Amino acid sequence: MIIKVNAVGKQCPLPVIEAKKAIEEMKGKGIVEVSVDNEIAVQNLRKLAAHKKLESSDEKRSDNLYIVKIAVNNEGEEEKLVEDEIAPLQEAGKKNTVIVLGSNTMGNGSDELGEILMKGFVFALTKQSTLPQTVLLYNSGVKLASEGSDSIPDLKVLEEEGVEILACGTCLSYYELTEKLQVGSVTNMYEIAEKMTEAGFIVRP
Repeated sequence: MIIKVNAVGKQCPLPVIEAKKAIEEMKGKGIVEVSVDNEIAVQNLRKLAAHKKLESSDEKRSDNLYIVKIAVNNEGEEEKLVEDEIAPLQEAGKKNTVIVLGSNTMGNGSDELGEILMKGFVFALTKQSTLPQTVLLYNSGVKLASEGSDSIPDLKVLEEEGVEILACGTCLSYYELTEKLQVGSVTNMYEIAEKMTEAGFIVRP
C-alpha cells in the first residue's frame, strides 16, 4: 500500500504533520510517499522517520521537487502497548504546562521570519498529543489573539480543546487592541505571575 502526500508549497511544520498523519493511518506494511519542494523539508521528514525508527529514502526530481519515501510497518502492537502504558505518566509529567508568548515573533533577527515561525509554532501546538493547560499572551504576544492575526484559528482550536488562553489587559490597551481580542479572555499581571509560579512546566519559544 502506498499513501501519497503532496506537501509541495507547504511551509514547516505542515509536511511533517501530514506525513505523521499518513504514517498513523497506514494499516500493516506500506510506503508513505511525500512530495516537497525544498531540502529542509526533506531533512525534517528523514528525522521524523528516524524518530519513529522507520527506514526512509529520498530522491531529487528537480530543483523544486523532492520525493521522500518512508517504509511503514504498523504490525508492532507491542510497541503501541508500551506507548499506551507510558502515556498516563507523560500526561502527569506535563500537567499544568504553561506556554508563554511574550511576542508575536519567534527568535531574533528578521521580524518577518519571526512572524512566520511563531505562526508555525502556534499551529504545531494544536497537533501535540498532550496540550498545555494555559497559553499566556503579553506585550506584542497579544497581537496573536487579536483581529487580523493568522493564528486566531489555531488558538481557537486550542481553546475548544480546553486550553486556557489569557491575554494581558494592559498590553491590549497599549496596542489599542482592547476591542479587537478575538479569542481567549483578558487577564492581569497578578494572574499571569500566579499562572507562571504555579506551573509544572513553562515553555517560552
